[in-house]
Amino acid sequence: MAHGNTDGGTGSAGGTEPEASDSLRTFGAVVHALREHAGLSREEFGKRVGYSKHTIASIEQGRRMPERGFVESAEPLLGNTGALRKAAPYLSRQVGLASWFQRWARLEAQALTLWTYECRVIPGLLQTERYARAVTGSVPPVKDEEQVAQQVEARMERQQLFARKPPIAFSFIIEQALLERGTGGPDVTRELLDSLLKRSQQFNVELQIMPLHQPDHAGFDGPLMLLESPDNKWFGYAEGQRGGMLISDPKEVSITLQRYARLRSQALTSEDSRSLLKQMRGAL
Repeated sequence: MAHGNTDGGTGSAGGTEPEASDSLRTFGAVVHALREHAGLSREEFGKRVGYSKHTIASIEQGRRMPERGFVESAEPLLGNTGALRKAAPYLSRQVGLASWFQRWARLEAQALTLWTYECRVIPGLLQTERYARAVTGSVPPVKDEEQVAQQVEARMERQQLFARKPPIAFSFIIEQALLERGTGGPDVTRELLDSLLKRSQQFNVELQIMPLHQPDHAGFDGPLMLLESPDNKWFGYAEGQRGGMLISDPKEVSITLQRYARLRSQALTSEDSRSLLKQMRGAL
């Protein structure tokens, strides 16, 4: 959501304003100081490196991840100290993730197992860029292009988890209704279905669809996420309209595990889920 969607967190779209990481703030402060030392205004500096003054402001305030081209163009203008080149590899892309999701994101990066049930929007880890853009732009308040780009970039960045070594064991349960909704239009939905089919074939990914008709349903309380840490402790995460909650109390985690196990038994099998995805893809 922003949980993992909103970024908020996972994949949905609501949440608080993205919070810049400490590394981005520090990098931005260095750029700011070097620019002023060089006697350049933001506008003049921006023209010389090929960026708008607004983008320069975002970088200096730690709200935007600088591109490699920016670093290479800025170095000779700011004294050729090498400081920006040396600092750039250590920047954290936490920008675009809501502050209340960032603790979960840190746990997620080290997880052995990651399970997600979603009933509002396709989980952020499974979104295509076009779908993520459609979701992010749909939910008020209105966002400018830079805000949308930051949130979409953060969501796409999280998908590097699929290639992590050692691999994470993923399980996803998503409601069929989310695919029927047609977010972004037919082209976006076709691309999304193709992406889900491809992802479901990955050796460490289990994808299940919860059918439209399922009277006995354990997910009425909303989306949930679970992960197993390297020391085999389990944590849960639940997200609402404007915030999220990390679940660490063993009793509450146990309840969340029970709910996920029930959802798994109620959803279509992985094979039947793929068949449904192919059928939906063919109907578009």
